[in-house]
This record gives sequence, structure tokens and C-alpha cells, in this order.
Amino acid sequence: MARLLALLLLSLPAMGVCAKDARPAAADPVLEKRVMALSSELRCLVCQNQTLADSNADLATDLRKEIREKMQQGSTDSEILDFMVARYGDFVLYRPPLKITTVLLWFGPLLLLAAGALVLVRLVRRRRLTEDPEMTAAQRSRAAELLAGSEAEHR
Repeated sequence: MARLLALLLLSLPAMGVCAKDARPAAADPVLEKRVMALSSELRCLVCQNQTLADSNADLATDLRKEIREKMQQGSTDSEILDFMVARYGDFVLYRPPLKITTVLLWFGPLLLLAAGALVLVRLVRRRRLTEDPEMTAAQRSRAAELLAGSEAEHR
């Protein structure tokens, strides 16, 4: 029994090593739901392919805290979005609006795909033009003679 108790006491510090910090419980669950809904509309500026709601980056945590504070001060969702866009630009929006400054965000991947297809088509056409046309009958017979001669030499 003493051994079991000693083993239990020795294993207690190891249990704390695996523990992670829990997300702070919201005093107002409705507010927390609103924070997470708005955070899912904003891009994490560190991760760039995750929303603020999905990211565990320190900046994302700070921005969610800032959103929470602004909501507690009475700011509307659109006011908070406007603040974030004014501070970080349209890139902070997970779905940026289509306008002159964001055209590359919307159509950049399509332009790269089209450029790649164009390069591929040009390479294929160039390769076809440089290939020899079909051999004439005289060329075939000459090739057959050369092959027959080289086979005879190797025997």
C-alpha cells in the first residue's frame, strides 16, 4: 500500500506536464458566440490560411481579445470590421470585397493557371514543329539498308 501511495505521489508532477491552458470561459456565452462568429470572417495575419476563430497564433488571440473588448464597449459587427480593415487592410477579411485593390487576390490564381497553360501549349507546339516529318519511301529503304549493314557487321 505504501508503494502504491509513493508511486501515485511521484506521478502527480508528470500529470501536470501534459495539461494545456484552457480557453478562458466567457462570462457571457452570447458575447463569446458573437466574437467567434465575427472572428470566422477575419483572416489570421500570421497563418494567412486560417480564420481568427481557427488560429492559435498569439496575434489571433490578441485580435479576438480586441474584438471582445470592442463588443463589450457596444461596437457593432460592421464597426469592428471597418476598424480591422482600416488597421490591416482588405486582406484581413477572409472574403475580401471585389474592388481595384483586391483584384489580384481574386483573380491572381486564375491568371497564374492561364499563364501556365499558355506556356504548356507553346512548348507542345514548338516540340511538334521541331520533330521530323514522316519519312519518304526512299529514306525508309536507305535506313533499312543501313540497319541491315550494321547488323551484318556485328555478327
